[in-house]
Amino acid sequence: MRTRIAIKIHSILERHFPERRVFLKSDNDTRFIRLHPSTQLIAFAGSALLVAWAIVATAIILMDSIGSGNFREQAKRDQRTYQARLNDLSAQRDTRADEALAAQNRFNAALKQISVMQSELLESETHRRELETGIDVIQSTLRDTMKDREIARTQLAELQGDLEEGGTGVIQTAASNAPIDFLAEALARTAKERDQVIVDAQDALLYADEMTQEIALMRDQNDAIFRQLEEAMTVSVAPLDKMFRNAGMPTESILATVKRGYSGQGGPMTPLSFTTRGEEPTPDTLRANRLLDQMDRLNLYRIAAEKAPFAKPVKNGFRFTSQFGFRRDPKTGGRRMHSGVDFAASAGTPLYATADGVVTHAGWQSGYGRLVKIKHDFGIETRYAHQSRIRVKVGQRVSRGQHIGDMGASGRVTGVHLHYEVRVGGKAVNPMIYIKAANDVF
Repeated sequence: MRTRIAIKIHSILERHFPERRVFLKSDNDTRFIRLHPSTQLIAFAGSALLVAWAIVATAIILMDSIGSGNFREQAKRDQRTYQARLNDLSAQRDTRADEALAAQNRFNAALKQISVMQSELLESETHRRELETGIDVIQSTLRDTMKDREIARTQLAELQGDLEEGGTGVIQTAASNAPIDFLAEALARTAKERDQVIVDAQDALLYADEMTQEIALMRDQNDAIFRQLEEAMTVSVAPLDKMFRNAGMPTESILATVKRGYSGQGGPMTPLSFTTRGEEPTPDTLRANRLLDQMDRLNLYRIAAEKAPFAKPVKNGFRFTSQFGFRRDPKTGGRRMHSGVDFAASAGTPLYATADGVVTHAGWQSGYGRLVKIKHDFGIETRYAHQSRIRVKVGQRVSRGQHIGDMGASGRVTGVHLHYEVRVGGKAVNPMIYIKAANDVF
């Protein structure tokens, strides 16, 4: 059976590849090489494979060359586009930095003015209470003096009536009791006291009018101070409230969380009270207490701002090389989700914590390279990847602006940069939401 198959195959090969002889002739001898059909088939197959391989390799090289040229052109166009956008962002950043510096200066000036105005307000209120007490004393003295004057007038009228109606008998009775000269002296002294009482009463009324005008003037001054304080607090609190709302953070729950954690430092201030007699608070007292509540709210906002990632992780010169969202993977070319933003700068550029928190990871992690994770309040976590050197340890408490590491190219990267992430409740969000929200405040 095998012999038949072999003979049949050999006959087929003979038809397509008949046996050939190749003669090799030299000066002295002639030789030939016999090429069997199987040998010719092997040679033909090898030649065909070699030609096919050459064609495929050439096609691959041409396709790669064409694709590389298109890729380079696209990369150059993308680079020019990114450069233009980065220049615009850099100009906007400089503008926002100047505005933030000016806002910070205005904020500090407003706080200083608030402190001065608060001191003036307390002093003026104390002075007003002293003046009110003085007016009460003057009015009491005036009432006593007028009462004494009425008594003196009654006594004088009785004496004059006795002199006019009593006649000689009265004179004799008076003479028997006291000399006429003594009576006249008493009458003159009473009249003098009466006149002095009238003068004192007039002076007291004039002084009361002056005190009333001074109190009205002080009230106007207090009203002006209150208005300035209220305007300053509005200017100070409104940007912070807007910053948190633009970042999508619920302000009331955040302030309540801060207040619970800072009951000794950030709790409510003690309301003003200018009386201990259980009286209803005056409108000025209520107004001052509202200002104190606003100052406490401002303090809570400042504490909360330290705990949320509103700062930039890089303070030196840098470029944004990749934004948050879907992008073309720089390694594979496929479309993938980029869960952070990339800051590119020179190797060793210092990296800073963007908010107060506790370090939960400081070491190598696949893809991220040398990675630092910081846990913040309000369920927020920040990540700083691809570092060349880590300068914090797990469990360490860090503050906003603290140096936590140096920029590098560890992990899955194409060059030196920082991959910066913000996660809320474990879900990645765009870090630029927080950075842009703070542009007009910090």
